[in-house]
Order: sequence, then structure tokens, then C-alpha cells
Amino acid sequence: MCLHDHTSAPTPSSKLPRRGILAGAAALAGISVASVAAQLGGASAARATGRPAGPNYHGRPLAQPPLVIEGGTVVDPLTGDAVQDGVLVLDGGKVAAVGTRDETRKAVAAVAGRAQVLNATGRWVLPGLVDVHVHANALADARLILQGGATSVRSGSSSFYQDVALAALPGWAPGISPRMTPAGLFVSPDLGDSLLADPDLAPLATLPAGVRQPADLAYLTRVNLARGAQVIKTRANPRAGLPEQDPRELVYNQEQLSAVVKAANGAGVLCHAYSAEGIDGAVRAGVRSIEHGVFVSEETIAEMARRGTYFTPTMDAITSMASSPNPILAARGQEYTPILQAAVLAAKEAGVTIVAGTDSFGTDVTPIGTEARLLAEAGLSPLEALRAATTHAANLLGVRDVGRLVRGAQADAIVVDADPLATASALEQVRVVVAQGAVVRNGL
Repeated sequence: MCLHDHTSAPTPSSKLPRRGILAGAAALAGISVASVAAQLGGASAARATGRPAGPNYHGRPLAQPPLVIEGGTVVDPLTGDAVQDGVLVLDGGKVAAVGTRDETRKAVAAVAGRAQVLNATGRWVLPGLVDVHVHANALADARLILQGGATSVRSGSSSFYQDVALAALPGWAPGISPRMTPAGLFVSPDLGDSLLADPDLAPLATLPAGVRQPADLAYLTRVNLARGAQVIKTRANPRAGLPEQDPRELVYNQEQLSAVVKAANGAGVLCHAYSAEGIDGAVRAGVRSIEHGVFVSEETIAEMARRGTYFTPTMDAITSMASSPNPILAARGQEYTPILQAAVLAAKEAGVTIVAGTDSFGTDVTPIGTEARLLAEAGLSPLEALRAATTHAANLLGVRDVGRLVRGAQADAIVVDADPLATASALEQVRVVVAQGAVVRNGL
């Protein structure tokens, strides 16, 4: 049965204002103006009540003092170049200068007396990392993601549009949340209580078999976009992390996934997929990236390379199942790990772009550096693993001003204790995190 058997598919209502969706999602995420003000540790009481005043209300960040990080080796993931005893100058939410001491002398002089200065001598300075698969539903989740070095993320869906609310925070409270590319609700047959996220979803509750017909899938996709989603998350298979589910069972076929891609209207679609059939159908439907992808076939890998489909293996989410106390999950982890490692290597050799995503959920956060290390263990070089969490991930998100430290880029940076060009495990040794120009972690 299709909700729209006898009528054309409706357009999501505009009666519920987007700010209402944001307010409700923010409340569910534990976000309020007062709580953000408390975390900023100095925001005025006036900001905690009523309509926020000042330029930040219109999407411009609160002013951050300039920041100079000097003495470390500055690494460019795109080229693999490294500048020893380098200097990074962040001002106005952007990279003002980066390079040798001589090249940055004027920029340093321009912020002298106003800037916070961090000495990174003996360490390595990198752009903020990018995690392309997280499930952040609250401020606590966002905080832990930032602590691990991921300053930009792509949501793998949230239950009540919390990711849409989190995406709004950096525009007026730098350092509270990573830059978020929100997905909204999971385009999946059974929405459960997520139907309560928006009144326009109520008609979907009448579907006895869930959201399965192409018209209904398209409708749910359009609701997501209308409520602020920038990408769409859907599935081909059930979850591997639930012992009662069979991750090789087909949930949506190519025709159904094509309806989602078409309705997404250019917004990238990320697809949870495990089985060879499910992955192949998703790729041929035109999804932007395959998530997990354990049983991808050689034929589908070749098709991914031809189409430019990205691959997010979520290595930690798969390999960590091997240590689960649940025997079914432990068996899956043990079986799937070498298969996924082989898939990553085959994809790399075929020219598929591999990106880093942890599939972190809530406060169960895996640092993005761990994912980079696991990708290296599967066959990527340290530089390739670094790119998977920087430049390649930024390209997937469609953002050109993150993933590198170049003049005009966003003021996101990390400092690590080891050389990331020598070992991918260096990305697990995060000492400093700067997000949107705000120092959110300082271990120097």
C-alpha cells in the first residue's frame, strides 16, 4: 500500500517554521541558549533569554581572539609537503597566514598583542579532521567528537533533527559543535517515534508496511530537505550491530534507492549497505557514498571507480564487533574484518576514493584518528589515511575551505605528537584542537 495511491505526492507543508524545528531539535539535543552561554563561560545573561542580539544572530560567529601556532611542522595533506618550524595565524575565523616564519612575519605582527600564542615545537600542525559518518544527537556527543580532532562531520542521521540544530551552532557559538553537514531522519522503512519529529511525517504512520513505496520514500526525503538536511541517509540492508538483524537481507532495492536519489535533487545520498546485491543496487541508483560495504564485489568496485562513488568503510564499527560479549556480534566482527580490509585494499587499487567515518553514536565516540589508523592497517599509506580524514572527506562534503591549512580556509586545526606522514597512528595523538577559531582542547 502506498500513501499516495490515489493522489499526487504532496509537498511538505511550510506552515511549521524551520525555527520551530530547530528549537525542538535543540531541546532534544540538550541545547539551549543558556546552556551554550554557560559553556562559553562568560556570555551575558541577556543572551540566555529572548531573541539573541548582535551580528551573530544573522549567522556570523562571535568574535574570537586571533591565534598563532608556531614552531611545529605544518603539513599539507593535499601535497604531502611539510614546513618545519612553521607558523599558522588564525584570525576572524579564517587562516590569515601559514608558512615559514619569514612568510608569516607580517601576519604575526598584525595580531601582536591581541593573539593567543601556542608553541608547537617538536609537534605537527594539521587541519582539523573530517569524520564523514557520525550520529551526534546532543551537545555531549559534539564535545567528544571535537576532543578527538574532528572539527567537521557529516551526520549519518539523527532521530529528531538534532543534527540540524547542531549545524546551526558554529554560526554564533564557535567551538561548541563541529561543522555539521546534517542528514535529518534516516530514510528507512520503520521510523518509530521519529514520526513525531515533524507533523508532516504523520501521514507515514498510516503505512502498514512502513516507508517502502517510491512515492513515500521521495516524500520523506523532501521533508528532510525542507527541514534543513543537506544530505540524505538511506539503507540497502539492516544493521550488522544488532544481533537479531541479518545485515545481508535486502531492505531497499535499486528502484527504491533511485527514488531517494532523485528526490534528493542533488543532495548527496549516503547508503548503509553490506550485501553485494545491496551495495551494487545503491551504486547503480546513484548514491554519493557507500557506508560499511563489507561484501562489495569486484564488479561493483569497478563501477564505483567509474562513477566516482565514495567508500566509507567505518573500519572501527566493524572490527570492534569482534570483542563484543554477544557471540553473534563477535562472530560477525571476526568474519567481516578481513573481508572489509580486503575490500578497502581492492577499492584503493581500483581508484575508488576512500574516506574516514567512525559511525560514532551518541557519547560512544571513536576518535577519527583511530579510523585513520585502521584504514592504514587495511592498506592505505599514512598520507592516504590522512587524506581520507581531510581533503578526500572535504571533497565528499562539497566544502573547499576545510581539510587544508591555506590562506582563507576555515580556522580549524589540530596539533599532534607524531609525524602523520610516517604513521597514521599520529592522528590518535591529538594535543590541541581548534574549531572555528576557538581552542577547544589545549594539552601543550
